[in-house]
Amino acid sequence: MAYKVKNYTYNDGLSIEENTLLDRLYKLRMSGMAESLEKQFLDPNADLEKFMVRISSIINCEWDQRQSTKFNRLLKRASLKYPQADLDDRLYEPDRQLDTHAIELLARCEWVDEPRNLLITGGAGAGKTYVANALCITALHQLKTVRYIRANTLINECLRLASSSDDYLEYMNSMAEYDLLVIDDFGLMSLDLDQCRNLLEVIESRDCRKATVVISQVPVKKWWDFFGNSTYADSCLSRLTHKAHRLVFDGPDLRLDG
Repeated sequence: MAYKVKNYTYNDGLSIEENTLLDRLYKLRMSGMAESLEKQFLDPNADLEKFMVRISSIINCEWDQRQSTKFNRLLKRASLKYPQADLDDRLYEPDRQLDTHAIELLARCEWVDEPRNLLITGGAGAGKTYVANALCITALHQLKTVRYIRANTLINECLRLASSSDDYLEYMNSMAEYDLLVIDDFGLMSLDLDQCRNLLEVIESRDCRKATVVISQVPVKKWWDFFGNSTYADSCLSRLTHKAHRLVFDGPDLRLDG
């Protein structure tokens, strides 16, 4: 028989002292430690292990649970297109013609800390967004803050909030503070003067402070054509391209394989 008392289910197979310890751990919001300790209490062979092994297991269980909770919270906030993306063996398929060594190095996320930008270009369906999302997940595992957003959505949100200075400032501040911002589908629309201005403010707020990834089907040398104003083009692109890492996806359209 078990009964619920203040968020802890007392176990008749344990002593009063053991139940009290578990109850206190739950009240301290250390459920990971409590679960690990309860398993040891219920294991008749647990005391065969040395104290250091047992206490390490208890502490590591709590640590892992908290890290997992933080990761899941950051993952939800990141709004990734492919939240399950992974740098798996498909990365090394010869037909994809990828610079796998560079991708492996990027997965360390040292460039995010520096910070350096990353420009990803290539044809439709070549896997640009998927790999970028996989890199985002490696950053999230390091508990970095990440946001994935399509270029059109970013620009339209800026325009929608422009009428309210407070909302606009709050949005711009939030875009500036992500450790890694990924802007996808860049170049699918030409930018008028207001859109150029808004994009520059986002890029300027992150320049030399935070890492930005830009994904496009169009080669970098043609990005200047997207801007309706050459001054804004120079201002934005000089900030994005300066010392930026680059990945080019020259492989086939993977969607056609299905």
